[in-house]
Amino acid sequence: MFDNLSDRLSSTLKKIKGQGRLTEDNIKDTLREVRLALLEADVALPVVTEFIEQVKAGALGQDVQTSLTPGQAMTKLVQKELVKVMGSANEALNLRAVPPVIILMAGLQGAGKTTTTAKLGRWLQQNQKKKVGVVSVDVYRPAAIKQLETLANDLSLNFFESDISQNPVDIAKAAIDAAKRKFLDVLIVDTAGRLHVDADMMDEIKALHAAIKPIETLFVVDSMTGQDAANTAKAFNDALPLTGVVLTKMDGDARGGAALSIRHITGKPIKFMGMGEKTDALEPFHPDRLASRILGMGDVLSLIEQIEQKVDKEKAEKLARKMQKGKAFDLEDFREQLLQMQSMGGVGAMMDKLPGVNEIPKELRDKVNDKDLARQIAVINSMTMQERRFPDLIKGNRKKRIADGCGQDVQNINRVLQQHKMMQKMVKRFTKGNIANMVRGMKGNLKGMKM
Repeated sequence: MFDNLSDRLSSTLKKIKGQGRLTEDNIKDTLREVRLALLEADVALPVVTEFIEQVKAGALGQDVQTSLTPGQAMTKLVQKELVKVMGSANEALNLRAVPPVIILMAGLQGAGKTTTTAKLGRWLQQNQKKKVGVVSVDVYRPAAIKQLETLANDLSLNFFESDISQNPVDIAKAAIDAAKRKFLDVLIVDTAGRLHVDADMMDEIKALHAAIKPIETLFVVDSMTGQDAANTAKAFNDALPLTGVVLTKMDGDARGGAALSIRHITGKPIKFMGMGEKTDALEPFHPDRLASRILGMGDVLSLIEQIEQKVDKEKAEKLARKMQKGKAFDLEDFREQLLQMQSMGGVGAMMDKLPGVNEIPKELRDKVNDKDLARQIAVINSMTMQERRFPDLIKGNRKKRIADGCGQDVQNINRVLQQHKMMQKMVKRFTKGNIANMVRGMKGNLKGMKM
């Protein structure tokens, strides 16, 4: 995510590290490079201009602490301004209303509105413990209604049926009445999208908004459209009282123009970001964490939250008890860890949140292939349970049989066994503590840390 911008800013800020102090002369070249990096990232020109002015004012003013080196001071100023441009802090959904709280989803066709509706329903269900219903008023695209129904059934969300012969306002009102009878906490209304902003579309969604009076009106937009996303959001905001934005396809956005332009142009907060196609790939938007990731400082807090949400706590506790009893970390345990890593989006998704990842050459980062996880799991799946429990048994003919079973060569079998031994040494360090408590403790410590 934002790889191009991140690499460019990191290399630019490195150049000022050798300076004695920040002066107008020695920051001139750095600011020019930062400006070019932002323009290449498709950030809107007014945003870039104000950004550079603010960083320059901070660098030449009294904001710089004497305890910081020029490189650290400039990095801190750029980070502070990135956070400010994106909205300072995460703004949560307003759920303080008489249930059902109505959330209206708006946006253009192809932005991922229907999928985001289901993702948001799942997020509210899992993280806020809310009873959620969803309904589609897209009477122009029958597939949209069916798509939402399929996703709702998969995620155990309450789905309210609709038909292309009905009026969108009538559909929404019927769903609200049904949600009240079911005592649901939240009802998410998925609206029709168009290929471009047009008067008819705006009139229809304005009438719908007036009829159902949603607490939240979220604009769903494809982040890969860059500053065009911000301009489209402004057009919607002029017609509708938007309360927030959801950026989709952030995992594929190497530039970052949308994330850095939308707040400035619309004045509306980015509340969530879609990080993949899976229904659990929706994250609250934290400007401070994203700014750290852009500057190569990682986002360990989000990584720990992800671990807490997706790691099977029962299995983690079971492994901790096993280690405390002095038992060995075997290949079956290793397989479980690989499966957990796979469920969190793989090595690439986790590496993106680690501090200092920009220090690793890009060609090496590009070699990180999550297919290796699947290959390693396939190797262990080809072993007998006895071999998994007692890895020292795996020699000669057994290795050849395992290789034939998973369609790989013996060299790969040796590699998996070697990686297991390395993991075994790491796990021994945690034998005296509870893994879940360790993760929670890390989270508490990190929240208190400054840059």
